[in-house]
Amino acid sequence: MRIKKIRLKRIALSLKTPFKTHQAEIVKRPAIIVEIEDAEGKIGYGEITAFPSPFYTAETTDTAWHIVVDILIPSIEFKEIHHPNDFHEQASSFQGNQMAKAGLEGALWDLCAKQQGVGLAKLIGGTKEAVKAGAVISLSERMKEEIGNLLSQGYERFKLKVEKGKEEESIAAVRSLYPDLPLMIDANGMYQARDLTRVAAFDEFGLLMIEQPFRAGDFYLHRTLQEKMETPICLDESVESFEDAEQAIELGSCRMMNIKISRVGGLTEALKIHDLCVEHHIPVWCGGMIETGISKAHNIALASLPNFTLPGDLSGSTRYFEKDIIKPFIEVDRGEISVSDENGIGYEIDKEFLKQVTEEAYEYILE
Repeated sequence: MRIKKIRLKRIALSLKTPFKTHQAEIVKRPAIIVEIEDAEGKIGYGEITAFPSPFYTAETTDTAWHIVVDILIPSIEFKEIHHPNDFHEQASSFQGNQMAKAGLEGALWDLCAKQQGVGLAKLIGGTKEAVKAGAVISLSERMKEEIGNLLSQGYERFKLKVEKGKEEESIAAVRSLYPDLPLMIDANGMYQARDLTRVAAFDEFGLLMIEQPFRAGDFYLHRTLQEKMETPICLDESVESFEDAEQAIELGSCRMMNIKISRVGGLTEALKIHDLCVEHHIPVWCGGMIETGISKAHNIALASLPNFTLPGDLSGSTRYFEKDIIKPFIEVDRGEISVSDENGIGYEIDKEFLKQVTEEAYEYILE
């Protein structure tokens, strides 16, 4: 791939309104933008989506920066990388740190597609011209206004963040406003074994699915709950690798799976998980991380694959931010987002705005 330069840019974007879950409240979204440049000056873009604190996974913005700058970049033989899969193989010798790996690999995938003169979706075998949009609803006093605006844009699936002990209240509040809304809830692993019977009773709400009821890595409790429920269980945090997905399927721990590129260590692993789920007839959807347009563009390409049959956490550029770092902005039209056929991720970078929001930068030049 003739890689010559690697640049990192630590940025922060202010959210339109605070995003609240039972774990945290996010007012400003930090991220690390990865740029990988080849000998001809083509640049691939990736994004490290770790949060400031380890409430979602063990990684944080600070730890990811350290892992990339001090460990991955000095250790990877970039001259031996001819395809993003080569990076995945080299990086696999380091444990964990999936988001750090995914950011570097994402930039390589974008660069690879640009070098081949094709869109990223086409490069990975995507078949769709547009993908269905889904929205995440935070614990907000503006719920009625928020859902109304999203419905007017055609969003087809709504994920409600809930707080333990207040689930019925939150679901009832949504149902009272929009009785037929296609609704799921995201527990972010907040339940324990003693909550099994109570959560199983959520069947009465007619939900599309319940996402990650128990802590990450607990396939046993998820299987036990799925055996008690008609509502499909969907795994999120529990699946950080192909092996995790394989174990979940073999144990019957879920009937659906959320695939996040950054959570599983990159697009290479995400593609393997997609294919595994096809083999076992497990429908999948693409999760989101309140990302910039760079990650959103990667997610759209991933969601263009055939087995992404459920609307993902795919939204427009201005869903959370007043201004994105890509141009043109990603837009939702009648509930769908078009899959770009431009080279790479299909969007240009607003370099002037990126410069404005950059708080720290790092550059590595290959000899």
